[in-house]
Amino acid sequence: MRWSERQRAMLREMGVPAFWPVEATQAATPEDAAASPAMSPVPAAAGAPLNRPEPVPAPAPTRAAPSAEPASRPAARPITGGASQPTPIADIVLGPRPVGVETMDWPALRDAVAGCQACGLCQSRTQPVFGTGHLQADWMLVGEAPGEQEDKQGEPFVGRAGQLLDRMLQALDLTRAQAEAHQQVFIANVLKCRPPANRNPLPQEVAQCEPFLLRQMALVQPKVVLAMGRFAVQSLLKSSEPIGKLRGRVHEVAGVPVVVTYHPAYLLRNPADKALAWDDLCLAREAAQSPR
Repeated sequence: MRWSERQRAMLREMGVPAFWPVEATQAATPEDAAASPAMSPVPAAAGAPLNRPEPVPAPAPTRAAPSAEPASRPAARPITGGASQPTPIADIVLGPRPVGVETMDWPALRDAVAGCQACGLCQSRTQPVFGTGHLQADWMLVGEAPGEQEDKQGEPFVGRAGQLLDRMLQALDLTRAQAEAHQQVFIANVLKCRPPANRNPLPQEVAQCEPFLLRQMALVQPKVVLAMGRFAVQSLLKSSEPIGKLRGRVHEVAGVPVVVTYHPAYLLRNPADKALAWDDLCLAREAAQSPR
């Protein structure tokens, strides 16, 4: 996507730079991304549809991607998972999962996560990261696992990736701050506890934690789910396909539209792919607005 000179002048007058890199030659290196802010929101008139830009081809990567409630809503529909059997790993000790997760309400589910000892992550965590946002949000965002700052604060996406995510949401007039259900999102992770040293989640850990995420989806009843990153995609879609092959179309999990996109942490290291992420957000917005 290339802005016309007139569009750039309008944006400069408003003090808002383009959401994605204007020129391919301006794409920052990973070191540049670590030292400067990334995405900024694209202004849009209230009620006006967002134009989906032409995707900007990404350069060959030099690094691999890391691995009050409205009364009008119907009663929560159950969502059951089809988790595949994980491959045993000798150094992972598994315990029993909480019973009856599929019928829990919000307080019971939060208590179950807080007291869960289904895998060894409960021993190394500072606190679980349950999730946050409107309990009947139109948009549900699913990340991978808490990092160091999330583990300390008990909230998802509070580091630099979270700042980028906030700007992505602003571009669609969405927020994690308190707002109405159509504007405030609900954010959760596949894992509720931080893996030591921010290592990748193991298959057993994902399988043990998955019922919590599925129940959150059933209670929120979102109009669309945005799956961010490889492990979120694998958990929800049961697919080992790379994100590049799964993005660009609407999937479905238990009747809920699911759109695949890159994790904000990946975008910080690969800023040229922000244009693709913006296209994914526009697709998710279309899915949320489509009647079901």
